[in-house]
Amino acid sequence: MPVAAPCACRTTDTDHPRIHHTTTEAAVANIKSQIKRNRQTITRHERNKGVRTRLKTDLKNFRTAHDAGDADAAAEAFAVAARALDKAATKGIIHANNAANKKSRMARKLAAL
Repeated sequence: MPVAAPCACRTTDTDHPRIHHTTTEAAVANIKSQIKRNRQTITRHERNKGVRTRLKTDLKNFRTAHDAGDADAAAEAFAVAARALDKAATKGIIHANNAANKKSRMARKLAAL
C-alpha cells in the first residue's frame, strides 16, 4: 500500500486531517453512470490493445520486408498493413490522418524499391 503524503495546508485547526489522500490510488466512483462508464472504458481498452498490437506487427512486417529489399513481400505486407490502418482509423483507435500519413510513407518506400 502506498504511503500517503502529509498535508501541506498549514492550518491550525486541530480537527484537520493531516493526511488527505494517497496519490497513486484511483478514486472510486459513487455515481451509477460513472461506474458503468469505467466498466466500458476497461472493456474498450482491452479490445483496443489487441488491435494496436496487431497493427504494430503489420507495420513491422512491412518494414522488415522493405529493409530486406524484397519488393513482392513488401507489396503484400503493404496491403495487409494499409487495411489494418484503415480498420484502426475507422474504429477510432488511431486518428484518420495518422493512418493516412503512415500509408503515404509506406507507399513512397514501396515505390522506391
